[in-house]
Amino acid sequence: MEKTQERKKIAIAVLALIGLITTIKLCFIYYEANFNPYALASFCSVNEFIDCDGVAKTNESQFFGIPLAVWGLILYSFIFLMLTADKLKNFKLFKFMEVFKNPLDYIASLGLISFTISMILLCVSLFDIHKLCVLCAFTYIINFFIALVAADFKNGGFIKSFKQSFLDFWAAVKIKKYLVAFIIVVLAFASLLVYTSVSNVLTPQVKNSSQFNEFVKAKSNKYKVSGNILGDSDAKITVYVYSDYQCPICRAHNIMIHKLAHELRGIRIIHKNLPLDTECNGYLQSPFHEGSCMEARYALAAEKQGKFWDMNTALFDKKPKNEQEVLKLAEKLGLDIAKLREDAQSSEVSREIRDNIREAYSKGINGTPATVINGEASMGIKKYGEYKELLIKQGAEERK
Repeated sequence: MEKTQERKKIAIAVLALIGLITTIKLCFIYYEANFNPYALASFCSVNEFIDCDGVAKTNESQFFGIPLAVWGLILYSFIFLMLTADKLKNFKLFKFMEVFKNPLDYIASLGLISFTISMILLCVSLFDIHKLCVLCAFTYIINFFIALVAADFKNGGFIKSFKQSFLDFWAAVKIKKYLVAFIIVVLAFASLLVYTSVSNVLTPQVKNSSQFNEFVKAKSNKYKVSGNILGDSDAKITVYVYSDYQCPICRAHNIMIHKLAHELRGIRIIHKNLPLDTECNGYLQSPFHEGSCMEARYALAAEKQGKFWDMNTALFDKKPKNEQEVLKLAEKLGLDIAKLREDAQSSEVSREIRDNIREAYSKGINGTPATVINGEASMGIKKYGEYKELLIKQGAEERK
C-alpha cells in the first residue's frame, strides 16, 4: 500500500511539475499580451482560432480579477504542499500541515474540480470566444490525469475522496487555533479578491472593456441632441468625426462624442460621412457596408430641415434595414418626407458625400470610426477618458 502511494505521489509530482511549468509560461504570455504593447506574438498564436494571445486578452481569461494562469499556479503549488505534507508537518512553521491527514484525497478532489471547471472554460473558449489556447487545453488534460492518479478506485474513487476530504476538514476546524487561522486566511484571501476585482490591477483588458461597456451596451443615446449643432457654436476646438451608419462600433463612438459634448465646454463636433459602400465610395473594390450611402444621403437631407443630429442618432439606434424604414424614422422625427426625398437625391448632397470621402482618404483615413482633433487623425475608437483628457489639454473645460 505504501509503495503504491509513493508511486502515485511521484506520478502526481511529475504531472504537477509539468503543469506548473506550463502555467508559468501562460503567465508570461498573459503579461506580454496585456501589459507589453510591443510584444511579439507567442509561439502558440498560430491563426485566428489557435490563439493563446487572443484568449489572454479576453475578459474570460480571469476570475475575480486574477488571471486564470495564476489560479493554475496556486493549484499546482497546493498540490506540491499536499505531496510533502507528511514531511512539512515536522517543522514548526508548517505544523498546521498535520490537518491534511489524507493528502491524496485532497489532490483527487481538487483535480476533479479543476478538470470540471476546465471543461466549462473549454466550452466558453470554443463557443463564446471562438479561440483556443492550446497550452490551457494541455493543463486541462494534466488536471484530469492528476485526478485519476490520486483517486483510489478500489475504495470508492472520487466519492470516497470528497467524503474523506470533508471529514478531514471538519475535524481540523473543530480545533480552535486552526479554526481561527482558517477564518483569518479566508478573510485575507477574500480581501485580496475584492481588491483585484475592483482595481483590475492584474486585468487591464477588463478595465478597458468596462470603459466601453457604457457605450457598446447602451440601448439608446441618452446624450442625444436635436438640431444641427453638437457642442458649442462658438467653440475654439473642432472635432471632426468620420463615420459610417452601417459600422457596428460607430454607434458606440457616436454616443461617446455626444457625451463629450455634454460634459465639455469649448468643443464642437462636426460629422463627416465616410460610407464604406461601393454605391458612392469609388475607393472600394467590392461591396461592404451596403446601404450606408443611402443613409448618409438622408442624414444630410435631414440637416437641411435642421435635424441632422436627430436623424444621425435615429439611424445608429434603430438600425433601419432599408430605405422604407429610414423614411419611417424620418416621419417620427417630424420631417417633411417629400422634401427629404428630394434633398436626399440632390446633386448637392451627393457632391458633399463624395467630398467627405475624398477628404478622408487624403488624410489617410480609410476606415471608420476616425477622429480628427486639431489636425491629428486617429483611426478606430479610443477609451472615453483618453478623448476627454486630450480635449482638456487642447483647452476644453468641464461643464459645471
